[in-house]
Amino acid sequence: MRPLLYILSFMAVLASAFWAYRENYATQNKLKEIAGLQDEIAGLRESIALQRAEWAYLNRPDRLRELATINFDRLGLLPMEPEQFVSARDVAYPLPPALIITGTVATMGSLDPADLGQPSSLATTAAATAETGEQQIP
Repeated sequence: MRPLLYILSFMAVLASAFWAYRENYATQNKLKEIAGLQDEIAGLRESIALQRAEWAYLNRPDRLRELATINFDRLGLLPMEPEQFVSARDVAYPLPPALIITGTVATMGSLDPADLGQPSSLATTAAATAETGEQQIP
């Protein structure tokens, strides 16, 4: 019985050693992959910083003013006038689209003038319409 226990113990030690060896190399590969990704991220950040600096350099007001002056006739630019500027409330914004009702509309509540807080002339018009069947326009 003891030799069987020794053999099983030895097999368990070999299996755990094999598992630890494999996990060690898997961990090292993942660490190398992470280091590569971090290097790539650093390179991309440097590239973004370079592009931002280039954008700032190309958008200098004096450079743009000079380019506009050089290409004034070719671009068909007009000089800016103070009359061209208006306040925001003077801008004609587009109207919102009209609400289109395509089906029936369920209503709730009462159309009694007393409930609506309207004068009673509407009540008399409604009563006359109900009696005669003709609609009167006030």
